[in-house]
Amino acid sequence: MRDLDLTTLRLFVSVCETRNIARAGEQAHIVGSAISKRLAQLEEKVGTPLLVRRRRGVEPTPAGETLLEHARTMLASADRIERDMAAYASGIKGQVRLLATASVMAESLADDVAAFLKDPAHRDIRVDMEERISPEVVRGVWQGSASLGICWASEHGADLGALQSRPYRSDHLAIVVHPSHPLAGAKSVRFEQTLDHEHVSLPVTSAVQLMLQRAAAALGKTLVNRVIVSNFEAALRVVHANLALSVVPLEVAQPYAASHDLCLIPLAEPWAQRHFAICFRDEPSLPAAARLLLAHLQTSGANALDA
Repeated sequence: MRDLDLTTLRLFVSVCETRNIARAGEQAHIVGSAISKRLAQLEEKVGTPLLVRRRRGVEPTPAGETLLEHARTMLASADRIERDMAAYASGIKGQVRLLATASVMAESLADDVAAFLKDPAHRDIRVDMEERISPEVVRGVWQGSASLGICWASEHGADLGALQSRPYRSDHLAIVVHPSHPLAGAKSVRFEQTLDHEHVSLPVTSAVQLMLQRAAAALGKTLVNRVIVSNFEAALRVVHANLALSVVPLEVAQPYAASHDLCLIPLAEPWAQRHFAICFRDEPSLPAAARLLLAHLQTSGANALDA
């Protein structure tokens, strides 16, 4: 299949999202009949119906749902291309796209990148960062959508496969509880002790959550998730409301715990200290800007270990 134009794909996505051709036309400032013609040509090109006409609008067929997913990915890539080229046109001489997990984003990465960009030698470099779960970080770097990725790399973390890697930083997992919680007075806690209480957790696809579920299963117990949230800040808010405890990186939780009178207790497990790695496909083939950022992040991580 060839020559799928982006304009038609944008209109198709808009129709699927609004479930209405006329409304999509209003948003795009195109008459509905012109959109209908484009969609008919698209269906002819792919060889299968993409939309079902209903009394109150339209909805995608199973094939349409599949095309919708691909179209969104293609349009997002096209938007990135446009932004990247605009950056070069405005004077940027180097650009690095970096994927990182939530823990890395919430801890030190922003400060390390900011320090890199403050260096006058890097004034013409732009760094774009995006949060992903560990498997998506690895996949994105391998597929070439980012030059660098940072994720937890260990027997519990991401499988880097054929990617090359360099060490970055480390963190320490701890539990955070409300001052009235039964575990609040402990100096340290084994993970097994937390399984008698309800947790607030990150999505089940996150590396930490998968590891905690495996650890609970190895103990013959079940991890009881009372609340599932998308980020650490939300998890800490739930703990502050005294609804559950949470396993979080010590480095992320310390500022919030100190200002909200929460109890932060180290997790006494060999896997509680995590090591993060910077991954990439091949160092010699990295763009010059990406090699500079890689060296800076390695140095920042080494300095943190020595501190």
